[in-house]
Formats: sequence, C-alpha cells, structure tokens
Amino acid sequence: MSKRGFLSQYTPLEKSWIIYDVGNSAFTLMVSTLIPIWFNHLAGAAGLDEVAYLATWSFATSIATIIMALLGPILGTITDYRGYRKTMFTGFLVVGTLACAALGLAGGWLTYLIIYVIAKVTYQSTLVIYDSMLVDVTTEERMDLVSSNGFAWGYIGSCIPFIFALGMYLLGTKDIIPLEIAIAVDFIVVALWWFCVTIPLLRRYKQKHYVEHTGENRVLQVFIRLGRTLKSLFQGDRKVLLFLLAFFLYIDGVYTIIDEAVAIGSALGLDQMGLLVVLLLTQVVAFAFATWFGKLSQTHPTVQLISVAIGGYIFVAIFALFMHSLWQFAIMGFVVGMFQGAIQALSRSYYAKIIPPDMSGEYFGLYDICGKGAAFMGTMLIGVTTSITGSVNIAVATLAVLFIGGFILLRLSDRMKA
Repeated sequence: MSKRGFLSQYTPLEKSWIIYDVGNSAFTLMVSTLIPIWFNHLAGAAGLDEVAYLATWSFATSIATIIMALLGPILGTITDYRGYRKTMFTGFLVVGTLACAALGLAGGWLTYLIIYVIAKVTYQSTLVIYDSMLVDVTTEERMDLVSSNGFAWGYIGSCIPFIFALGMYLLGTKDIIPLEIAIAVDFIVVALWWFCVTIPLLRRYKQKHYVEHTGENRVLQVFIRLGRTLKSLFQGDRKVLLFLLAFFLYIDGVYTIIDEAVAIGSALGLDQMGLLVVLLLTQVVAFAFATWFGKLSQTHPTVQLISVAIGGYIFVAIFALFMHSLWQFAIMGFVVGMFQGAIQALSRSYYAKIIPPDMSGEYFGLYDICGKGAAFMGTMLIGVTTSITGSVNIAVATLAVLFIGGFILLRLSDRMKA
C-alpha cells in the first residue's frame, strides 16, 4: 500500500489511532528481542544457568500479567466515565516510557526485572485504554479493517527504531562502543519513539461513548458496575462469555510465543544475532499478512478467519518439538508472522462489535484479563515444564493445548445469538 493510499483511506482520527500501534509495537518488539537478551547477559554475569534464566524470566512475565489481571477490569471501568479515558491513558504512557528508558540503566538482574515488570504493566494498561478507544475512532463496519491495519502498521513501523537498536547492539558486541552504553541508548530511543508517535492520538482523540458520573462514591460505583457486568456475563450474555474464555486460551499461547521467542531460542543455544534478524523479518511478514487478513475480513466471516489463525498456531506448537537449529526457528517465525497480526486484530474488532459501546472500557478491561494482562498460563507452562523436563521443545509444544481449547470454545461462542 502506498503512503498516499494509506493516508487517503482513513480519517485523521483513525490514522492517529493506527499510528499509536507503530509507537507501542516498538516496545513489544524489544520485549521479544533485546530485553530478554540483556536480561540473559545480566543473569549470566550473576551465575544463573540457561534453565534458571528461562524459568526466572517466565515467572517475572507471569507476575506482570497477574498484576494486570487484577488491575485491568478496574482500570477499564474507571475510564468509561466521561473525561477519564484520555487522562489515564496519558498518565500510563508517561510512566511506561520512563520505565522503558530506565531499563538501560539497571545494573543487576533483579533491579532489571523490577523495572521490566513496571514497564510491562504500564504498557499493557495503555493498551486496555487504547483498545477501548476503537469504538470512538471508527464505525462498526470499519472496525475489522482499522484494527487489522493498526497491527499491520505497528509491525512495520516498529522496525524503524528496532533496526537502529540492532545496529547499536551489534556495535556493542563488536566492542566498537561499550555494550552497556549501546543498550542504554537503545532503550532511550525506543521510549522516545513510543511517546512521540503517540502525540497525534493525544491531540485528536475525544471520548464519544461514556458513562455519566452519578455523584455517588466513584470507587464504590466502579466495583458495583463491574459486579453487574460479571453477573450479566454469567447469567445471560453467553456469547461474550464463551468468546472471552476462548480468547483467554488461544491468545495466552500467542503472547507467550511473542514474549518468549528470543528466550526460547537462547535456551536452545541459537545465535542471538541470528534470532534478532529472524524476528525482524517476521515483522515484515506480519505486516503483509495482517493487511491481507484485513482485506479478507470485508468478505469473510471474522470467526472463520480467527479459526484459521488458531490452526496456524497449533502447527507452530507441534513444530517446536523438532526445532533445534536457526533455520527451523526461521520457519516457525514465518508461520507466526502469517497469523500473529490477524488473530490479535480480528479478535479485538470482533469483540468490539459484540459489547455495549458506552461500556467499552469496562469490557476491554475484562478482555485484557484474557489477553495482554493475564497471559500467564503459557509462561507458567513454559517455566514449569522446562524446570521439570529440562526440555525447551516439550515446553513450547504444551502450548498446543491452549490453542485447541480456544478453538473449541470460539466455535461454541459463534453459535450463540448476540
């Protein structure tokens, strides 16, 4: 798609919303690449072996996501009130970008993990609010297209700061510049990229769907509203409930693969620079296929496309049993790239269509429990299975259980009437 075509196809608000994915995806790519690599360096300097490194990293990621499981619904419910969504989004953005920059200054592995948890929690908090903005920035008919292109342009746009970061890291490993300086500069550049790219959204966004303040105790009202919604889900809205359960399973596996990719490759003893190059190319593949799935969503049922993507991830989990070399990791990366953007974007837009728009923050808070904020089952599976069996391949293959269970529940949800 040409730049002119991209600019002409969307409203200014839609473009600003899409471009935020370009900013936050730079941090996502760092979580999948340089952040675990630098933790590996700090852990190795402290005497942690490869199995302990992967298990410790997995447990830290689980802690961050469990925090979001508790925070997400409350945060989303608060941001449904008029005037709160943009303010809270800005606050989490500032803290998240500062924590991202601070990652390069940590001198020990424990300090590094604490800052990482703070950065990841605040980053994911912005995404709860960002996802709920979808109902305000576009129409229901364009949600699949806009959501898909958000992920697509996020993948390709995040490559810009990442290429710079990769170059600095390479200079550091070749002793051309001190590695610690290269890493510090990398995190600062990504933090600035993330913040600056968000400015157009901060300028243009206005909350259209909201809940009015009742004048009563707002903290109490948040929990009352959340309780009513949960009661409604379990007693009547089975379509949304079954979809959330399905999403909880399959997206947990997706985010585990995203977050653990470099850690898995490192634990297998694969060349770290080769891993980074493969994951950079995966971003290009993800851009192309996310754009393609966005177009397919205009002529094919959304649930059907999500089902195809889940099938692709089942293949990835099984293929991991036989993965021992970099070229096999590259094959896995290509298949992940094919379906990564589609399964995230179409799940987000499909969910936005089946929930009340004036309660999108509250519902996306629950959505985040099942996704970005609570993707802990997969990381726990990786950590526990690796600790028990000592095999990274078997640990990754166990993720197939999550994808199969998610597929079954998704099809059951699709049969329910809205």
